[in-house]
Amino acid sequence: MRARGAAAANAWRGASLAVLVLLALAAAAAPADASSWVVKGAGYGHGVGMGAYGAYGYGRHGWGYERILGHYYRRVRVERRSGRDRVRVLLGTRSEAVAFDGATRACRRRLRPGRTYRAQRRGSRVRLLSAAGKRLAGCGGRLRANGGGTIRVHGIGTYRGALEAVADGDRLLVVNRLDVEDYVRGSLPAEVFPSWPKETLRAFAVAIRSIALSTDVGGRAFDLYADTRTQVYGGVGVESGRTNRATRSTGRRVLTYRGDVIQAVYSSSSGGRTESRFPGGPKVPYYESVKDPYDRYSPLHRWTVRFSQREIDARLGPYVNGRLRRIVVLKRGDSPRIVTARLIGSGGRSKVSGDTLRLALGLYSSWARFDERR
Repeated sequence: MRARGAAAANAWRGASLAVLVLLALAAAAAPADASSWVVKGAGYGHGVGMGAYGAYGYGRHGWGYERILGHYYRRVRVERRSGRDRVRVLLGTRSEAVAFDGATRACRRRLRPGRTYRAQRRGSRVRLLSAAGKRLAGCGGRLRANGGGTIRVHGIGTYRGALEAVADGDRLLVVNRLDVEDYVRGSLPAEVFPSWPKETLRAFAVAIRSIALSTDVGGRAFDLYADTRTQVYGGVGVESGRTNRATRSTGRRVLTYRGDVIQAVYSSSSGGRTESRFPGGPKVPYYESVKDPYDRYSPLHRWTVRFSQREIDARLGPYVNGRLRRIVVLKRGDSPRIVTARLIGSGGRSKVSGDTLRLALGLYSSWARFDERR
């Protein structure tokens, strides 16, 4: 079943875990003596579903991948799908043309994989050109280039499956159409470290595959984004032996609830307890708030950031009346991330969501407590 249920999760997906340590160091380097507001928080991300560092800990301590998944997603089953599932991933857009090589056929013509060709948009149609710009074929509104192994898309990367170039208004959509197993191979090492325990990698392979098959972002010619709006997908260039083995050993296995593939969302660091729902979203039966003790491995398990009065007034200026005096949390979730808060300013009071606070202040998560120090 395809759904738009990923929308709330996609808005939360942040930088890859490889960047996380640098972010933590930057936060720690903030000068304490220049601050009048101290924010102490926990975790990185929305906290719904599987926590990456918690799953890492469970893998280190001998849990199998099905047990890891069963901890974070309740009342679900691991099932193996029959047949082949394909997904379409938006790699990028171009104004007029994109060059590629490695293809053996496109627009009913045989191609030489060692040569470079171009897909060019002309109005609502696409043409196949040689590298020198000679017209080779008309392709209607879509060019599909198939390869014997991989196709290199110049300026973007190398990918398994087929390249599709689709005319879309004044843009040329550059899309990778491929088997979901190849998608997992190109996404798993972009989302978690390939050096992590093999059972953790297997758990994420199943989660990534489940998200890919239960998500439709509503694009005219694609189902998924190649960035944090869905999941980071890097193609052949990011693949590793360990993550490829984790993909093969869980081949075509997905998480289901009552027969439907679920949105097996995850975040980097839960802070020690997962959240049961997205802010403003419905209650989903397979998301529950659970303890996540091995989140302590995360460099952002606990964090502190500081703001001067001038900084916090500037960041919250659109939401607070006058100079900020207090932040009063009105409601917390199960984790306990902030759901709503009241901003008390010198000119009056206003109400904001936890997400608004997080985004305005650039916090790692909405699991936060505020302390004004003068």
